[in-house]
Amino acid sequence: MAASYCLQKGVHTVTQSSPSPTISCIHSIPHVAEVSRITSADSAGSSSDGLAASKVLKDVHISAQLMEDFLALARDNTDKDLETCGVLGAFLKGGTFYVTTLIIPKQESTSDSCLALNEEEIFAIQNELSLYPVGWIHTHPSQRCFMSSIDLHTQFSYQMMVPEAVAIVMAPTDNSRAYGIFRLSDPSGMNILKECKETGYHPHREPSDGSPIYDHCSNVYVNPNLRFEICDLR
Repeated sequence: MAASYCLQKGVHTVTQSSPSPTISCIHSIPHVAEVSRITSADSAGSSSDGLAASKVLKDVHISAQLMEDFLALARDNTDKDLETCGVLGAFLKGGTFYVTTLIIPKQESTSDSCLALNEEEIFAIQNELSLYPVGWIHTHPSQRCFMSSIDLHTQFSYQMMVPEAVAIVMAPTDNSRAYGIFRLSDPSGMNILKECKETGYHPHREPSDGSPIYDHCSNVYVNPNLRFEICDLR
């Protein structure tokens, strides 16, 4: 996989020639006035200690268009009541993660699960473009917007790699909220998943300190200056 890099007029551009021609770029200095935090109004709730958590975690910037485009790519599966998943790749610049790549892997899906295949293809793109795996996105085609026990285990693996990693759930049939951006509480939720050896759908105990096992992210921002690429490997 070949890639070329250049800097032009304050814009960092990446052109990737395989598996498909794509271009992604971020403005080196985003206009703060145009960047908005994902608030409780957007995601229907946030933790009481979310602001404190955001001071420790690096901020994550994402384009709302990325979520809309992912939903469009998933539409055929959604119409068949099948889940679709994707991986979020980001640049780290100035202490902030910018999600600039959405990778749609080959996958096997059911109405309530999605398994990525040929993960070496995902790793190859991430390595070639020097991207951090800052999370994943998937649909709940006929379920509400929440994190299942399987989702929690998947999210655990991402947060072990990158503490800022997020799980975006797109739930087009949930009338109360169309999407949510979640992460496991740390250390409570992370410790529970670390100790859990069960597979499949199963209940998890509640954290002893009264905190939720997962919650909405408070360090994620919608950045309209952010462009992105989509690598659909299916």
